[in-house]
Amino acid sequence: MELSQAHRDALQDILLWRRDVRHFLPDPVPRDVLDRLRKAMDFAPSVGNARPWRVLHVKSEGLRTKITRNFEAANAKAAELYQDDQRATYNALKLAGLREAPVHLAIFTDIAPEAGHGLGRQTMPEMLAYSTVAAIHTLWLAARAENLGVGWVSILDPQAVARSLDVPKNWQLTGYLCLGKAASDDDTPLLHRKTWQANAQTDWQEV
Repeated sequence: MELSQAHRDALQDILLWRRDVRHFLPDPVPRDVLDRLRKAMDFAPSVGNARPWRVLHVKSEGLRTKITRNFEAANAKAAELYQDDQRATYNALKLAGLREAPVHLAIFTDIAPEAGHGLGRQTMPEMLAYSTVAAIHTLWLAARAENLGVGWVSILDPQAVARSLDVPKNWQLTGYLCLGKAASDDDTPLLHRKTWQANAQTDWQEV
C-alpha cells in the first residue's frame, strides 16, 4: 500500500498532540473504543512474535485505591531527592491522574513466554520489555486518534503493584496507564510548560 501525504499529515498531527495526560474528565470510555485500542495493540512489533504484554484493566475501586496510595508514597519519597525551590516545584507538579481517570491499565511483560520460542532475545532478553513498550506506544497513538489521553504513571513501587494485583511471578510491571478524555489539549508538554524540563531534539549522529 502506498501511503499518501494525507496519511503523513494525520500521523504528524497525532504525534504533535500526543501528551502524557494528568488531568482527566470522568467521562466513561465506551466498550467499543476500548476494544479498538486492544486491537490496535495487536499490530505492535514484537521480538520473535512473542507478544509478551499482559494487560489488566483495573476496575476494582479497592485495587485502584491501593495503586493510588502506592503512588502517593513513592511520590513523597521521590520529592526528598530535591532541595528548596526544586522540591517546591516538584511538589506543585501533578504527576498522575489516578483519581480522575476512568480507566486504569496495568501492563506487564511476561519474561518467560512460550510464544516466540526465544527468537531474537538470547543476547538481548530486554527485548521482551521493549516489545511491551512498543505495544504501549501503539496504544497511546491509537488512543489519541480516538480523542483520548494517556498518562504513564512511573512513580510506583512495581513489586507492590504486582502484589496488589496478584499476578504471576514471571510478570514484571512495564507501565501503569491512566486513560480517558483529557480535561484540556495542549501541544506543549506539561513539564515544559511548568519550566521543569524543555524538550530537546533527538540526538542523531552519523558515525
